[in-house]
Amino acid sequence: MIAPFLRRLVLLRTVLSFFVLSMETVLRLLFRTLAVAGLTLAMAAPALAQEHERVIRFGHLNNADHPVSFGVKRFAELLAAKSGGKMKVQEFPASQLGNEMQQQSALQGGVQQMSAPATTSLAGIVKEFGLVDFPFAVANFAQADALLDGPLGQTLIAKLPEKGLVALGYWDLGFRNVTNSKRPIAKPEDLEGLKIRVIPNPVFLETFKAFKANPVPMPFAELYGALEAKAVDGQENPFSVILSNKFFEVQKYLSATNHVYAANIVLVSKKFWDGLSPTEQKWMREAADEARGYQRQVSRAAAQRAVGDLQAKGMQFNEVAPAEQARMRQIAKPVIDKFAASYDPAIVKLYNDELARIRK
Repeated sequence: MIAPFLRRLVLLRTVLSFFVLSMETVLRLLFRTLAVAGLTLAMAAPALAQEHERVIRFGHLNNADHPVSFGVKRFAELLAAKSGGKMKVQEFPASQLGNEMQQQSALQGGVQQMSAPATTSLAGIVKEFGLVDFPFAVANFAQADALLDGPLGQTLIAKLPEKGLVALGYWDLGFRNVTNSKRPIAKPEDLEGLKIRVIPNPVFLETFKAFKANPVPMPFAELYGALEAKAVDGQENPFSVILSNKFFEVQKYLSATNHVYAANIVLVSKKFWDGLSPTEQKWMREAADEARGYQRQVSRAAAQRAVGDLQAKGMQFNEVAPAEQARMRQIAKPVIDKFAASYDPAIVKLYNDELARIRK
């Protein structure tokens, strides 16, 4: 009797062991399947993010016939092509989204996605951007591009994310030149006493004070009205900006002072940027890089044509002799020294080293 009972116990234990082992195998297979499925979903997540359709509000200060606008349009075409039409750019030219500071705040707050202001507008949040505005620093476009596309320009760009902005590179605005309603500017003394509108930027203010002018900081959107009302005598901007904004209607004299090379900077809201997938960010960087060469080419060709067009519309144009420009440079030097002393010494050294390199 006992022997059969024991045999049944042994058999029962064998069956139970087999059942437990089978369940363990099933559970291991189940967990492994779930893990693989989870990994697959995780890997697919960025791809799904890339499929989102996005509309980018791109604002700037210039009119729709200005080279900055042409750059925005080319960027939009390139980005649409790279994203298969999923990333669309809506352009808002002519200060439709506000002045420089209003658009900068909108980007920092994530309300607006992109803008392309002059680098001068950034000196209020990263004061070393004032280096780009130092008068008579570069003599031609090749030097300007080498300075901005090289280590100095990238070092300045690296300071923007902590301010809520991401930069995708520099576009051309051109050398700045003085217009006014009083007289030609052929020597430093001709600026004395003139009310000149300048960008609200300390370097510009101090530079024109050194020439004994009366600089008046003012948002760009208010400038035409101020010139028309004679609230200011003149202003300073690249040739294409002067033409595009019809300053020839309210200004008589155009003088090729070439006192500062001006660049636009392509900005993205960091809040928007951080919500993009790596692939979307790559598309945007590539589109901005490819649009840059086109925009610079268009801008520089437009500047050459603009002088003739402005003269045809009645403006009196004059060059500034090299000797007088050299005198202007010497008058402005104390301003450069003053501001350089207040900036990060390492960045100032990099700036000077880069100038020495590109001037060779």
